Amino acid sequence: MNRSPRSNVRRLATGRLISVTGGAAAYTALNFTIWHQTHSPKLQALTLLLTFGVAGLLAPFLGVLGDRFDRRKVMIWSEAVSAVVFGAMAFLHAPALLIGAAFISAIAEQPFFSSSRAAIPVLVDDPEDISWANSLVTTGVHSGIAVGPVIGGLLAATAGGASLVFGLNAVSFVVSLILTISIRGRFQDGRVHDESEHRGLMAGVRFLFGDGVLRRMSIAWLVFVMGMGMGMVADAALAEHFGAGSFGFGLLIACWGTGSVLGTISGRWMTARTEPRWMVGGAAGIALAAFGVGFLPLFPLVLISLLAMGTCDGLTIVAENGIMQRRTPDAVRSRTGAAFEAVLSLGLAFAYIVAAPVLRAIGPQPVYRVGGVAAMLAAAILFPLVRLRPDQEGSPLDAAATEAIVEMAAQPAAPPGL
Repeated sequence: MNRSPRSNVRRLATGRLISVTGGAAAYTALNFTIWHQTHSPKLQALTLLLTFGVAGLLAPFLGVLGDRFDRRKVMIWSEAVSAVVFGAMAFLHAPALLIGAAFISAIAEQPFFSSSRAAIPVLVDDPEDISWANSLVTTGVHSGIAVGPVIGGLLAATAGGASLVFGLNAVSFVVSLILTISIRGRFQDGRVHDESEHRGLMAGVRFLFGDGVLRRMSIAWLVFVMGMGMGMVADAALAEHFGAGSFGFGLLIACWGTGSVLGTISGRWMTARTEPRWMVGGAAGIALAAFGVGFLPLFPLVLISLLAMGTCDGLTIVAENGIMQRRTPDAVRSRTGAAFEAVLSLGLAFAYIVAAPVLRAIGPQPVYRVGGVAAMLAAAILFPLVRLRPDQEGSPLDAAATEAIVEMAAQPAAPPGL
């Protein structure tokens, strides 16, 4: 028996809250453990590269699962595999084994991300509820990001250490899996689609760069993450720079996460017409907040800047998801979302590769200044979308630039020097 669309979205959001809280705690414990054991910027960057970077580059190939199979079943299997991997990590201690297992888990999680995001317009049934649903689900995700790092930072310093955090994360995936099983709504459009129009693994890439608005968004956020991604590598060093330790490291991520919750909650009042304005304004706000992190001399002021950064980031994510979902047919929506994630992962891979030498050369706060410049450039690229109407095509970008980025996205990332 089908539940109400809003009830199904709430269950999905609750599951994301629980699993992301565990995941954020686990990845915080993992990154701090790697840093504590090795004090190696290269291994810190490699950890982020394999969990948030390279794994995302496989998204276009994994995203096809959400368009070809029952999205609900894809999500269930994705969470089950993640639970098993993190359960195994509770018994691992060597940095290389931990990084390798985390990489496997990151790959296993990708089909869930693309499938759940693609299912939202079908789950809500009413197009007017898309912004509300994206806001609620994203609020669950970012609430987990706000709470998880504090839990991970605290538990990593206890007798159980990172192993305890990994075990608890395995349990969180099991709980989220049970909630996903309990959702009885539609996850896919029941209409018959013309497969010849969206054929193959790369159909999402073709659609993403064939649509003027989505193409502009992809290029803007690629520029954004190439600069801001280096800040993720710098966070542990930033906490150490201010003498804040593992708890301070967790606070850095938690302040960003708390701000992102405020931003995603505010996003529930967006409409199709206002989403582009919020996306552009949010990108500019992130740039200003990044400069705050990069220049302010006191740790509490840095935390406030990260709170502001997270708030703006939450607004942009709700707006970005709504724009993409409205412009993408259900038959290719999972692959298109996965292709977009792959573009971001390409930028993150670049950021993680260059972050280690940049961090060593200029220090953690200047790294955030570089991120601020990248965010400002992204806002400038997005600015023409301010006047975009929901039924309007986006302005085409230079064809050569688009072709180059499509070719980059299709190539595997090679991490030289790591």
